[in-house]
Amino acid sequence: MDQKKTVLILGASSDIAVACARTFAQEKFDVLLAGRDKERFEAMAKDLCIRYGIFSQALEFDALDYASHSAFFHQLPKQPEVTLCIFGLLGEQEISEQNWDACAKVLHSNYTGAVSILNTVAQAYEKAGKGSIIGISSVAGDRGRMSNYIYGSAKAGFSAYLSGLRNRLYKAGVYVTTVKPGFVATKMTEELNLPGPLTASPEAVAKDIYRAYRKKSNTIYTKWFWRYIMLIITSIPENIFKKLKL
Repeated sequence: MDQKKTVLILGASSDIAVACARTFAQEKFDVLLAGRDKERFEAMAKDLCIRYGIFSQALEFDALDYASHSAFFHQLPKQPEVTLCIFGLLGEQEISEQNWDACAKVLHSNYTGAVSILNTVAQAYEKAGKGSIIGISSVAGDRGRMSNYIYGSAKAGFSAYLSGLRNRLYKAGVYVTTVKPGFVATKMTEELNLPGPLTASPEAVAKDIYRAYRKKSNTIYTKWFWRYIMLIITSIPENIFKKLKL
């Protein structure tokens, strides 16, 4: 592995981001950790430096401060060969249905903010003729369900964006990977009653993400069987599906 490669992790305070940081650091990537309240993960950056002998730094990044995104990326201490977009907000479906501010925050956190920063990354990678973009979408975007369709609609949009970006950048030698996790045991889902056999750990998701990066995969589901679960769900006729409580 090239010792000089750098990964930028956007949304560094999430459990999946922490696991990804450690996974890439183990492979001797330098790691840039970006997110709001960088004090929350400055200790992690120091730990990565000491534990793995790599360069790591915590950086302030606000996904919803669109005007700052171009300057943020172009002023990084090291230009990353890999950009991992992990930030997002699950929100609460019932609140989002009734409160526009809450709804807008879910939509912008999962879609608009990601598009804003990745447009900048894409332009830089296209010009350089190399690079990898990895976006964390969700199986929730494969079909709208009454339990989480606000969040799911934003992830559906993000998946479509990544698909188009992949189509655009392939000829430039830039790879775009869409990651669709199912249930993951994280702080964001700790109040949900998740089914154990269907739920992945952040560490398992991180390993799948790194494997997808190495293989230059287009789209992966994690755990892998979610591809077939969602195939079944998306195959249900609408006249039947609309009567279900999902």
